[in-house]
Amino acid sequence: MRKLIMWNLITLDGFFEGLKSWELDWHEYVWGKELERFSLEQLKRADLLLFGRITYQGMADYWSSAAGKIADLMNKIPKIVFSRTLKTVKWKNTRLIKNNIEEEIKALKKQDGKNILIFGSANLSSTLMHSNLIDEYRLCINPLILGCGNPLFKPIPYRMKMKLLDAKPLKSGCIILYYEPDKIIKP
Repeated sequence: MRKLIMWNLITLDGFFEGLKSWELDWHEYVWGKELERFSLEQLKRADLLLFGRITYQGMADYWSSAAGKIADLMNKIPKIVFSRTLKTVKWKNTRLIKNNIEEEIKALKKQDGKNILIFGSANLSSTLMHSNLIDEYRLCINPLILGCGNPLFKPIPYRMKMKLLDAKPLKSGCIILYYEPDKIIKP
């Protein structure tokens, strides 16, 4: 069974972007050879990328014209965008799904294959968290207090206790944390 892994770079105060969509200039503070190597290794272990509409549009605009090893993988790996408002998708190897997100994800996870990655996509991730469909959370904590922005984690109707699988500090000062859901706690 495939694993669905949420991967995000977030600030110490929990934001995955600034107040404006795609306000990500703070990524540059920790980007370097280590994080690039990690990104390549992670992409090589995946064979499907998932996005919500907003993240898809930003990723498609950026990666479809980018060059390099990461760009090659981002453009090659099959992608699914979940959106009720998009009419078409333009990024190579992308499929649009408008309905039945949870059922689609359950079916995808049952297929043989490598990992499924979800980047950004806080609203889609929240939907998947509600249904307890995310198998692993990989967070790169940027040692930066942004002060305001769009939080990665949206409200859910329960508490989710997480189990730490690994923690890897990088020379840039960020730490990559690996968690899996351990237990749902109803308040």
